[in-house]
Parts: sequence; structure tokens; C-alpha cells
Amino acid sequence: MKNILIIGCGLLGSSLLRRISKKKIAKKIFIYEKSKSNIAKIKKLKLPGIIVKSLKDGVLNSDLIIFCTPMSEYKKLIIKINNFISSKTLITDIGSSKIETSKIIKKFLKKGIHWIQSHPITGSEVSGPEHGKDNIFDNKWCIIIKEKNTTKSNLNILSKFWKKVGSKVVIMTVEKHDKIFSITSHLPHLIAYNLVKSAQDFEKKQSYPLMKFSAGGLRDFSRIAASNEIMWRDIFFNNKNNISKAIDLFIKNLNEFKKDINARNNKSILKKLIKTKKVRSKIIRLKQDIDKPDFGRN
Repeated sequence: MKNILIIGCGLLGSSLLRRISKKKIAKKIFIYEKSKSNIAKIKKLKLPGIIVKSLKDGVLNSDLIIFCTPMSEYKKLIIKINNFISSKTLITDIGSSKIETSKIIKKFLKKGIHWIQSHPITGSEVSGPEHGKDNIFDNKWCIIIKEKNTTKSNLNILSKFWKKVGSKVVIMTVEKHDKIFSITSHLPHLIAYNLVKSAQDFEKKQSYPLMKFSAGGLRDFSRIAASNEIMWRDIFFNNKNNISKAIDLFIKNLNEFKKDINARNNKSILKKLIKTKKVRSKIIRLKQDIDKPDFGRN
């Protein structure tokens, strides 16, 4: 890989920037960032890479382009780069939902241009280049989307890139991806936002200083609910069908818990609690988290 263009240099964009530079994956790294605040931070932090004022300059000189912006920006950016992008350049992204993005790419991207979608499974509730880390992708899954027009050679190029970044690669269809992450990622975030909103509503209605006495459960949910609102709005809208089905399933199970509690159904509720408790052990066994109480926090 000679030159790479990163479009959008927030948390993940700047983490990629750091990692690509550290591992010498590209000769030159170009950065296109429209936020003046982020540009100032990139300069202050003395991050590697060349900031380009013109999207054209970055696109014309790059072999790989990585979209690291909110998904609602894709259409506008695609229309801009269509004027000067070459069929020799490969495009990918880091978006968290894929079906709607795939439709936008097929509809607006110039014919003959290769875009293979990626989704590195990593991140944080914080955003901005100051929070980027060069090891954020280490041993984390990166999903690569294979579609009918995806060539084997480009798939290999992108797989090698993510492996060099430090990720474990798995290939999926857009449909499978969006179904899986509607449950493992999108619904948990939605629940976190709703739980924190419920706590706010309760605090206002009861006039209790609720947040002062927030226990570990609310504290952990509040971390998730502190995530970037634009990014999560885009995810909810883009994967609405799968998320709606996940919400229906959640409501069904919540109502079953409610029935057990109201009926004091000891056998039924204990069975549910014991069964769900096993998931934590499975997650640790699959090396998706560390085997320490309270996530290893002191």
C-alpha cells in the first residue's frame, strides 16, 4: 500500500492514523477533516500524516480511501469524489450498519469504482482525535462485507490491511452483519440511552437526587449512553428494520420478567437468571473480555 487517505479523523480515524504510521503500512497518509476543532487538535498532538485542504488532492494521490465519518456524510462525500476518483483506488469505511450504506454506494458511487465495506468492532464512548490509540484494533474483530461484485484480489488486499492494523478478520454478507449487530451492539446502546432517559424522567418526577446515588448498573449504562449522538442516530436509522425486531424481542422478554416478578414465580425467574448469567462466562471464554471482576477497574 503506497498512500492512504483517511476521511474524518475522530476517535477511530486518528487511531487508524496512529497505527498505520507506527506499523509503516503506507508511505504517505493523507487526512481530510472538515472540523476546524479536530484539525487544531491533530496539529497540537503532532499526529503523523498530511492534512489536505482539498478532498481532490487526497483522492488523486491515494491507493486506499477509508471513510471514518458518520454514515449520514457518505452520500455527499461520494458525489464529491466521483469527479476525480480512479478505478485503481480501493475504498472502505468503518460504519456500524451496512444494508442502507450498501444501497447508497450502489446508487451514487461512479460505476467501475471498488468499495468494500469494513466494520472494525472497537471504539469508546469518547470521540475526537485526542482519544485515539494505536492499539485500539489489536485482536478485535473486523468484519469485511462481501457482495456479488466484490473481487477476490480486492478482498485479499483489504484483509491484509486490517490484519496489519492488528484486527482479526471475518467475512460476511450485509444481511448477516446487520442482523448480528442489531442484537450485540445496536440494541444494547438503545437500551442504555433509554435507561438513562428513564432515570432522568424518574428523577424529575420524584424530585429525588437520583444521580447522586447511582449504583454500578446505572453507572455502566451511562458510559454507553455518553457515546456520540450523531453516529448512533445514523446507526439506528440505517438498521431500523433489524433494530425494530430486536426491540420487539426485548419487550417480549421484559414482559415475561414482569409477569414472573408480579406472580413471584420463583422457579421461572431463577431459571432465566441462571441461564443468562452463563453468557458472561462464554464471552470471557471467547476472549471478548477479560476475566476480572468489574471489567478490571480499580
